[in-house]
Amino acid sequence: MQLERLDDATLTTEQIASEVARTEAIVKVADKIVDNARLNLQACELVAKHGDRFMKHLPMIGAPDAPALDFKKKVEGAQ
Repeated sequence: MQLERLDDATLTTEQIASEVARTEAIVKVADKIVDNARLNLQACELVAKHGDRFMKHLPMIGAPDAPALDFKKKVEGAQ
């Protein structure tokens, strides 16, 4: 949709500049969303690989009153 707006031949120079600024803002927001997803994936990978070492120090990651999970056993068993 944004490309269609920029391709409109009836736009004035001022309108094109406004659309370009809008497009840049959309790209910045999209980059933040992708960066956040990447960070979440890295956190999941860290817990999957090394969770047994630090889970007792981060109780907010597990469910309340849940027994400690043996991540190594789960990861090795999945292979």
